[in-house]
Order: sequence, then C-alpha cells, then structure tokens
Amino acid sequence: MIHPGREDLRPISHCGGSQVTYDEYPMLPVEEARARILARFQPLEPEVIPILEALDRVLAEDVYAEMDIPPLTNTAMDGYALRAEDTARASAEHPVRLKIVADLAAGYVLERPVQAGEAVRIMTGAPMPAGADAVAPFEQVEIEGDEVLIFKPYPQWKNVRHAGEDVQKGQLVLSRGTVLRPQEIGMLAALGRPTARVHRRPRVAVLSTGDEVIDVTDPWQPGKIRDANSYSVSALILKYGGIPLRLGIAPDTIDALTAKIREALDLGADFILTSGGVSMGDFDVVKKVLAAEGEMHFWRARMKPGKPMAFGEIQGVPLLGLPGNPVSSMISFELFARPAILTMLGKKKLEKPVVDAILVDPIKRKDNRRHYLRVWLEEKDGQRLAHLTGDQGSGILLSMVRAHGLAMIPESLNSTPPHFPVKVMILDWPEVA
Repeated sequence: MIHPGREDLRPISHCGGSQVTYDEYPMLPVEEARARILARFQPLEPEVIPILEALDRVLAEDVYAEMDIPPLTNTAMDGYALRAEDTARASAEHPVRLKIVADLAAGYVLERPVQAGEAVRIMTGAPMPAGADAVAPFEQVEIEGDEVLIFKPYPQWKNVRHAGEDVQKGQLVLSRGTVLRPQEIGMLAALGRPTARVHRRPRVAVLSTGDEVIDVTDPWQPGKIRDANSYSVSALILKYGGIPLRLGIAPDTIDALTAKIREALDLGADFILTSGGVSMGDFDVVKKVLAAEGEMHFWRARMKPGKPMAFGEIQGVPLLGLPGNPVSSMISFELFARPAILTMLGKKKLEKPVVDAILVDPIKRKDNRRHYLRVWLEEKDGQRLAHLTGDQGSGILLSMVRAHGLAMIPESLNSTPPHFPVKVMILDWPEVA
C-alpha cells in the first residue's frame, strides 16, 4: 500500500458536537461492516529480508530452481557402490566377491570409474561414482580382507537417489502468495537463496483515548482506570504479524487526538487503531475527528459486544476506532482489524477456525444483535461442550482470559435453551486440542 503525501492536518478544534450528525450511518451487519473495512486494504509493497526472518511471511514473487536438487546422483544409505550387473548371479550359497577400491565420504567425488568386479565403500549422500548404479547396504554384506561379499542380486539404481529427484532446474518451486513455513524456509536454503522477497509487515498505530485512562506505570488515582486496551491490542497486532506503534493515551479533546493522529502519520502508519471515544457521549471525539478531517464510512455494527465503532480514513490511512471496553475492543479487533492486517501481509486465509459445539448455558436476550459469547470448551461423552466463562459484560476482561473461543448467537435468536447447538470461533486452537 503506497500512501499519498502526508501534508499537515488542518486545524479542527473548532468542530463541535452539534456540527456532527450520524443519522446517515445505519447499524451494519457484521459481514457488511467487515467487507467495507477490507475493501480499503491491499497487500503492502515487498521487501527483501533474510530467510530466517521470513517465517510466516508471504512470498511476493515466484521462486524457480536454478539447479537440480539433489545436484548429483547420490547414495541413499551407507554401503557399497557397485555395478548391478556384477550381482546378477549372487546368492546366499554362492556370494559374489567384489574388490573394494576406494572409500568415499559425503562431500567428495571419486575421480575414477568403478570397473567390473569392483566396489566402493560409500557414505549416505556421497555422489555415486561413474560406472556404479546400485548400493548394497552395510548390513547386507560381509567383508573379507579387501573384498566385499554380496549375497543377492541388486537391481539397477537400488538405494540410489537421482539428480533432480526432488527439484529440477527451472521448476516453479514456490508460488507467489505462499505463506512461508519452516519447510519453505528449508527449501529456500536448499535452492541457495539466503533472502526472500515478501510483503512487508504493516505498521499499526495504537492509541487509547479518555481522560480516565492512565498507563500501567502510573500510580492509580480515584476515578482512573489502567490502559489495558493498548497492551492487548498491541499484543494482538504482534500475534498476527504487524508492527505496533504505541502512541500512548490521548485525553478527550479534539486537539489532543489530532496531535496523536499527526504523530501516527509522521511515523508512517499503514493503519490507525484507537480505543474509546466512539459512542454517543459528549467526550467521544474519534467520530468528530474523522467526520471533520477525513472520511467516516460507518460507526456501528450489529453485534454485542462491540456495537460502537468508527471506521474511516485520514489522508489515505484507514482508521478504526475500537470500543473502549476491553472485551469489546478485543472482539472487534479479531473480527475487523485482524483480517485487515492479514490482508496487508498478503495472506488469503482470513477466517479463524470455527467448530460446532453444544452451548450448555441458556441465553436470554432481546436486542436483535449477533452475540459473541466467551466460552471454554471440553470434550465429554463424544460431544464438544461450550461453557460460558462467567459474566459476559463487555468490561469483564477475565472472561477473555478464560475463553477458548467465541460462541456466535445469530441476530434472529432472542434466546437459546440449555444445550443449544452453536458455532464457536476459536481464539486459541492449541488450548482445545
């Protein structure tokens, strides 16, 4: 993603709440809100980095082999390289005797060919000598002096790996868009490539807002709360491959928020995430800044928790205003910010794993929004059971700490009875394996 010039923001401190109305922004279904957000993102430009730094990154080019792998025909095991035709009449009663003429280790080449009646002691991976076309393993032969006794016939190319058996010169080995796992890193090394051309990691600015918010290092004061959101959001950015740019905390003023946004732009942010300041209160300023200085696309999604959001752009940089409650902030990130970050990384698989489960606890609600309930999972009597993690309030961060996933209750259901079948979006799959 290449951003336009980052000219200074024009002053907007004159903007008052009475000048901004939101009637034109309906509450959107989750899928539509997500589609509108993702429409503003694309893979970022490539960079070239060492292959060990490229783990879990996305290739931005096709990779072709410049040579055969293996480069030479070689032995698949320790043994004796020989001519297959010399073993044609070998048997347990009448073994064939071959003269041992050389000892060949991996990494070396025998200059002379193997002649009729000869054998070469050879180690796994060593290039096959000219003239030899089979290998008799150590455990299947006997040695007498300078001779090896062969007790059975060996067909041509037995226990031999051919040049190009793995990869052939000119072959397309890794396609653009491949996510690099350890095996792809190993293949790049085998191809003689110390670097990889991958989509760069997005720089994501993280800002908490609110006069009541203090940093974790600040002493607590009455009326204040510690800033959990910027830390949980920054950790999520790291988890999904982005680079968090932590901007600290902005008080509830338009000028303070504008200064922080200017800082994010100066730092080259590809995406700006704020938390708080997006509901209907007098001091919720994120929407005012977007509406006055940039462009606001929507600010509500039909979900709980996480209804109030603000999504738009300032100077071409997408800005997503997450809710201020910590659970709402994290769930909104998982649904909307996470796939945006993955898109910038060039990834195509944007969905979290979803499993079927039985929700043990009954649910009563009447707000016609999609609910995301924090649950822990267990396997019992051949069923996967989902249990609520406790109080489901959007300010109960412990409900996320205990959660394996989010049980999704459709908008069309106003209540569910006990032991109701649900879909669960997994947050941390290994914990339920």
